[in-house]
Amino acid sequence: MHLAQLNVGRLIDRADSATVSEFMNALAPINLLGEVSPGFVWRLADDDGAGAVDQRFPGHEDDERFIVNLTVWTDVASLRHFATRSGHAMYLRRRLEWFEKPAEAMTVLWWVSEGHTPDVDEAADRLAQIRRDGATSDAFDMQTTFPDPEGVG
Repeated sequence: MHLAQLNVGRLIDRADSATVSEFMNALAPINLLGEVSPGFVWRLADDDGAGAVDQRFPGHEDDERFIVNLTVWTDVASLRHFATRSGHAMYLRRRLEWFEKPAEAMTVLWWVSEGHTPDVDEAADRLAQIRRDGATSDAFDMQTTFPDPEGVG
């Protein structure tokens, strides 16, 4: 099994604004860091590969400030290390400089079969599930993780 991860957010301004330029300029190098990190498997990307800011999320198709990050990792530990111990951590700590403060869960994790590539519709369903039910073995977060159902992760 592999671990799928979705996080979404609404930028405080347009992606091409000076207000969020530091974040936007860091997308390509941080995504590259993720791609070379131990445990990385796959990430959703636009045609240019730098990020996924042109991807539209169900329910937010007309909102260009609502952006998506969808990745797959081998395990929770690898994702956690990248998110909190690599160069990504600085941007995670500063997220409220660039994103609106969320009123509900904006991140969800779930186990997928090795080789499965989740799409934004599947991810939206998992996000809706954690928002509705809280953390369960089918949709959880970094604070409340569940083991790989096959007993590996």
